[in-house]
Amino acid sequence: MDYTATQSGFRQRKLQPDMRLRNSSVDGTDGSQLFEDTSAAASGSQTGNQQAGLQAAGFPSLSDPMSNLAMAYGSSLASQGREMVDKNLDRFIPISKLKYYFAVDTVYVGKKLGLLVFPYMHENWEVSYQQDTPVAPRFDVNAPDLYIPAMGFITYILVAGLALGTQNKFSPELLGVQASSALVWLIMEVLAVLLSLYLVTVNTDLTTIDLLAFSGYKYVGMIVGVVAGLLFGKPAYYLSLLWCCAAIFVFMIRTLRLKLLSEAAAEGRLVRGARNQLRMYLTMSIAAAQPIFMYWLTYHLIR
Repeated sequence: MDYTATQSGFRQRKLQPDMRLRNSSVDGTDGSQLFEDTSAAASGSQTGNQQAGLQAAGFPSLSDPMSNLAMAYGSSLASQGREMVDKNLDRFIPISKLKYYFAVDTVYVGKKLGLLVFPYMHENWEVSYQQDTPVAPRFDVNAPDLYIPAMGFITYILVAGLALGTQNKFSPELLGVQASSALVWLIMEVLAVLLSLYLVTVNTDLTTIDLLAFSGYKYVGMIVGVVAGLLFGKPAYYLSLLWCCAAIFVFMIRTLRLKLLSEAAAEGRLVRGARNQLRMYLTMSIAAAQPIFMYWLTYHLIR
């Protein structure tokens, strides 16, 4: 080693050239690495192991053509099943036509409620048609709808709960019994009418929803009777219910005779024949059943 003297008296060691070169070769970045990068190889091997594990477990690979074919076949089966369910369900309850029965407005609801309470001055009971299809209820007060029956049913349940509360008998269970019994009687009534139409062999354009709408109009009179009884007592209940029963009877007779009787009967001419008499009796039976249900479902609510 060589030592050089400084002005302060100390000696400074002088590095050799070969040591400088050695240190610079260690610290320099000439492209060689101390450790090899194995992250890419590890991730590739891990993905391969996962695919191999899925295949060993019985799951097909995503790139397998058989899996794509199975998915397409399953989608086709699902679509066919959905179409079959919709077709069979529409045969009994035409869900696609429900929008027609709820196409109402405020003017129609007011006129219909007035017609249900006072039908004696109404003259034209025929439903208007446009290109062999009935017009929407908001354009024709004679067209059946489901808005008034649905709202009437809900309002009847609420009024029944209020009446039970005034008698200190209200409970959620009793209110549920009231709603379920009213719904069961409504369904039984519609089924009985359908069976009668089948037995009498009446060719009519009445659908199940039409019968449900006509049978649901009686809730309007039931609500009027119960509210009158709660406000003014039992005599007011009987008077208002009697008025509404007579009104719904006239309404059903004048509405259903255009649907069930022959064209001659609809025009007002005298009709003879056993089949037409059966249709007339059926019409009167359906109309007469409305007051019976109205009294049966409301008499216990007024004390």
